Amino acid sequence: MIGRGRRGATALALTLVVVGMVGASFAAVPLYDLFCRATGYGGTTKVATEVPERVGEREMTVRFNADVNRDLPWRFRPTQGSVTVRVGEPTLAFYRVENTSDRLIVGTAAYNVTPLTVGEYFSKIDCFCFTEQVLQPGEIAELPVSFFVDPSIADDPKMDRISTLTLSYTFFEVDTLEPEQLSSVDYIDSPAVN
Repeated sequence: MIGRGRRGATALALTLVVVGMVGASFAAVPLYDLFCRATGYGGTTKVATEVPERVGEREMTVRFNADVNRDLPWRFRPTQGSVTVRVGEPTLAFYRVENTSDRLIVGTAAYNVTPLTVGEYFSKIDCFCFTEQVLQPGEIAELPVSFFVDPSIADDPKMDRISTLTLSYTFFEVDTLEPEQLSSVDYIDSPAVN
């Protein structure tokens, strides 16, 4: 009788372990994403709700990079190659995107900062990458990104040798809209360029 009780407890424990592992596997991606956004790990930038109270003396050069997935018929580029900013200084930059196809396309941008260790010090206030972008055939738009480099980077001795960082975006097509939804979709909030 005692042996049966131990076997039952062992079976229950193993079942709970398997259920826990399955649950952890489903939670791993969102938890990893949350971890990266909170820490800047892997070049993931932070999202700021306010600008820093101080602007430091240290200057950083921010280079801009733009790519599109090979299956997305868009042209995408920064409107300027780089900008030099003081740490803590809010900065506004623009990217230009064009739908070169003959159909409406919804796209979303993945992003990171290199070197990867700088991600925890790079904060976006607002960005086109926070929402899906909708472009009509042939439409061109200017897409803004508002950011700053956290002044606390000057207090980190591991960051002393870093004076240049690269903000990179890659656009991908999104298949979230059904054909009947496309006729009533809200288009890009940023101004279109003719």
